[in-house]
This record gives sequence, C-alpha cells and structure tokens, in this order.
Amino acid sequence: MSRVYNFSAGPAMLPEDVLKKAQQEMLDWNGKGASIMEVSHRGKEFMSVAEQAESDLRELLAIPANYRVLFLQGGATMQFAMVPVNLLRGKKTADYINTGAWSKKAISEAKLYCDVNMAATAEATKFSTIPDFKSWQLNPEAAYVHYTPNETIGGVEFHWLPETGDVPLVADMSSTILSRPIDVSKYGVIYAGAQKNIGPAGLTIVIVREDLIGNTVAPCPTLFDYKVQAEAGSMSNTPATYSWYIAGLVFKWLKEKGGLKGMAEINQRKAEKLYAAIDSSSFYQNPVEVKSRSWMNVPFTLANPDLDAEFLKLAAENGLTTLKGHRSVGGMRASIYNAMPEKGVDALIAFMQEFERKQA
Repeated sequence: MSRVYNFSAGPAMLPEDVLKKAQQEMLDWNGKGASIMEVSHRGKEFMSVAEQAESDLRELLAIPANYRVLFLQGGATMQFAMVPVNLLRGKKTADYINTGAWSKKAISEAKLYCDVNMAATAEATKFSTIPDFKSWQLNPEAAYVHYTPNETIGGVEFHWLPETGDVPLVADMSSTILSRPIDVSKYGVIYAGAQKNIGPAGLTIVIVREDLIGNTVAPCPTLFDYKVQAEAGSMSNTPATYSWYIAGLVFKWLKEKGGLKGMAEINQRKAEKLYAAIDSSSFYQNPVEVKSRSWMNVPFTLANPDLDAEFLKLAAENGLTTLKGHRSVGGMRASIYNAMPEKGVDALIAFMQEFERKQA
C-alpha cells in the first residue's frame, strides 16, 4: 500500500526520509548489532545520539547559551503544571491568555497552584481571533505570562510576539515549533509536545532560561523540578529514548531542508495555497479572522454539512486521511505541519475542487 497524506493534528506524519533512515537502523544501529531502542540510555551510544540532537536543535533555533534544553516526558499537558511549579518563585499570580482549547486546559491546571489573571480572552469571538494586544490587562507583578502561539483545534495563531517587559513569557509551542525562525531570547520558557513537528509522541521539549531554574513550589515532585532535570541531562529517570532518537533525525532533516528559514517559506506557501482555495469558493469556508489564521492547522466547513461524511470517505479513498475536524468544532481540519509535503496540499486542493464540482 502506498503512503497516504496524513492531515492529522497529532500524532502527525513524519518525514519519509526520516522513517526510511529509522527503518534501515531498526535492527542494527551504527553497526552495533542492536536497535537504538535496546541500548542503555546512559551508555556512550545513546549519549552520542542525545548530545547530537540537542546540538542540532540549538543550531536550528539559535538557542542562547544561558538556556537549558530538556527532553522530558508527560506531553505538553504535564507542562501545564510544571510551569507554575517552577516559575511562581514565591509569587501568587500569573497572567494567562485564553485563545482556545489548549489555553483553557493550561489555565485550569494553573489554578491549582496560583491565582490566574485572565489578561485577555477570545471567547467572545468563539476563539476565531487573537485578542488585540492593546486590550490585554497584564499584571506587572505576575510571575509569568503564558500564551499558546497556535491553537490546533480552532486554527488561530499569533503572527506577532507579545511584549511582556521583565515578566517572563511562556509559550506552549507544541504545534508551531520549528515551523519558522523564532527569537528564543524573548522567552522565559518554551515547551512543546513532539508529536506534531518534532517526532513521535512520548517526548516533550522544554527550553528554559537558566535564571528561572531552581526555586520550585513546595512540595514539588522530583521529576517536576527543572533544576533536577537539567542537572541530570534529562535523565533523572529513563527517557523516551526512541522518540529522542527520531527527533534527532528530524532535526538533521530540517537542516538539510535549509533550516527554519527554508521551512518557513514552504509552510507559508502551503498555507496560502489552501486558504486561497477555500476563500475562492462558496462551497468551503474558514471561520478564522484572516490575520489570525494558522499556518499549521486549517479548519474549514462545507456549505452543506450533510456532505461531510461523503467528503471524508472519498478523501480517504484518494489517500487524504484524518481530515475530520475536532469534535468540539466539527467540519474539517487539515494539519499541514513541516512533514506535510507541498504536493500533499496540492492533492487536497485538487480533491476539494473536484468534490465541489461534482456536488454542484
């Protein structure tokens, strides 16, 4: 069976070159006669993989020397608790920006540890916009400001960077990391689940400024302490070694593709093509304010929702899978992360146009 174009929001498709490399090394990694999954995480073989992966990630993102890079478990969802546990540092309140489902989950978890100041929310627009920065009610005494640069479910994205002064900015970049260059120095903490743009599920990347490490809320679970994880090289317990290895292959693939500047050009072009196809049709509609549209997750609805099932059935038959929208939103959603080739977006557009022609 030929490979399909998988538009899943996550776990998402991986670069084919990466999968082939992993396949070649599955039984015998680097001439060792064993899979990388079978070697000790503390042995020199895996340590070389871990060190190279961090080095390549630092190069891709131009991570400053005063930031630690952690390769953790628990998904981005665990960071909803780890962020306040590590960053409150004696303060009682934190600012949160509510732009959708994942922001709301982060807010709910943070309320277990501190007073949450909802500095801005897009709830009134049904999360179809990003709140104008002029409307934000930031607290200068907050421990940090948390936001979600890209909401996978609603398909809204920040195309600008919030200015928070001396208050550390924290970003859940699970669905946008590595899709374009960013200035890491503008953030206190960046975290991201791997299963969209980094690698398989099971790994979470945390990039944290060193001065924010070492003053946790008490009592703090040992593995929740960024200082403990940093000092142990992310190996306080056995890490997700295979996910870490695949992430390393993805980082090399990104470098071969021209780095994040090259990926940004491709990702912008993919998104613009798909939005143009939707906007030029009365058969399809995207609910998101144009200036807040995501490059990574493109939701759209059909003029007649009774045709949704037929659209999904025929799309799958044409090798275009996992296009059903999130249950809370409905319709369709095309997630077009780094590994989605441009020809996959072209194939989706061609199918959409042919489906519309036949239904008309």
